[in-house]
Amino acid sequence: MLWDLLPEGARLGGAPANFAVMAGRLGNRAVVASRVGTDALGKQAQEELEALPAESDFLQSDSEYATGTVTVRLEGGEPEYTIHEPVAWDRLAMTPEWRDLAQQADAVCFGTLAQRAETSQRTILEFLDSTRRECVRVFDVNLRMPHWSGEALRGGLGRATILKLNAGELRHVLMGSGVCPHPQEKANEEDLLHGARRLLERYPVELVCITLGAEGSLLVTRREHHRHPGLAARVKDTVGAGDAFTAALTHYYLEGAPLAVQNEAGNRWGAWVASQAGGMPPLKAETLERVNGEIAARGAERVG
Repeated sequence: MLWDLLPEGARLGGAPANFAVMAGRLGNRAVVASRVGTDALGKQAQEELEALPAESDFLQSDSEYATGTVTVRLEGGEPEYTIHEPVAWDRLAMTPEWRDLAQQADAVCFGTLAQRAETSQRTILEFLDSTRRECVRVFDVNLRMPHWSGEALRGGLGRATILKLNAGELRHVLMGSGVCPHPQEKANEEDLLHGARRLLERYPVELVCITLGAEGSLLVTRREHHRHPGLAARVKDTVGAGDAFTAALTHYYLEGAPLAVQNEAGNRWGAWVASQAGGMPPLKAETLERVNGEIAARGAERVG
């Protein structure tokens, strides 16, 4: 959990927190497991989270380190990040409360950024190892230079049920994980499919999701794959759009929905967040009903 310092002001964010809020909006019990400072931004983060459908009871407090912040500069609607360190979430601690939480979880979303510090990396891996066997572990890599390593990639891939990344990140993951030392620099769709299958061969991942921005996404399992062409959207900014995609994908994966429905849900909610400002934009009940209806229509279309 951190603050995105955008040109128009500070907004609450962080990929796992964005994920949790979207998951809560889709009707799940959602929990943010992170660490904030005892500073003003930390207190404000807890207050804002109280008004959102994600629990703040498992947020840790740090009296020495500040609440995380990221300076975001937008270029053509695309964010560029300056990630400040060290901050409170560099010191995530495995507590008895977090161990109990891990054992209750149906799904856990994690990435590479919070693993930049040894303390937090150790805690994240211990949390994942404390989950039940059937828990869906979602590795949304979110590579941010220079805050990732081959070690973090291999550790995550070895524990992940779902791997989610964008087309540009696939090359780094293939190299950093040791699956393919020299992948294509400019990959076409066949290359992406081949790369996903290589990862499925090497690691116990069950689903690889490759997002392609405005051009949609590709979902790949050992038995099948599905390509979604994307949806038109008037983009305000893309902050949090990928996290909404991941949350919707996970929600429908847990429901056992077909790949086409998982893909539709991810693209629908990702496009909606991209059309709004920030990673946790206000969501009206009628918008929730409309988008869920569009996703349900996609499911009915498949049945029909």
